[in-house]
Amino acid sequence: MDQDAYRKTYEQINERACLFEKCLFAGHAGCSQSEKFNLAEREGIHCKSDSAQSQCADLLNLLRHHSRFVLKASHESSVLNHAQALRIQVGGLRGLDQVMEKHQEAIRFVPDIHTLVSNARQHYGTLDSLPFDRIIQQVAAFKGRRG
Repeated sequence: MDQDAYRKTYEQINERACLFEKCLFAGHAGCSQSEKFNLAEREGIHCKSDSAQSQCADLLNLLRHHSRFVLKASHESSVLNHAQALRIQVGGLRGLDQVMEKHQEAIRFVPDIHTLVSNARQHYGTLDSLPFDRIIQQVAAFKGRRG
């Protein structure tokens, strides 16, 4: 299947794509609102809830904004490569979990993204109020696989 046709079909059948898909596929987290599907010989992840996807979009936008220095990105609108996107997703979730659960060290696996983000929103009132200075430390610390 040609890549453009695959991407177009993927977008058509997955209108509510999981925004933490890279993190889930890499085995760093789980989510109660995610649902896997197959297209051709590939796998995708769908979000079951508009409100959950919106909440994740808000968090990712904030993580990206606060991670600019760590990623050495001059503009927020610049396209992130796979490693940078994974670093924001995994590091951001680990940092958020560390803040919410008051762990000394970041955990390796976040069991439920939806619950974590919902609890953070409830605890802090808004995601804008999160202590990003502490959360971004885990974005900086995450290195991914070494090749």
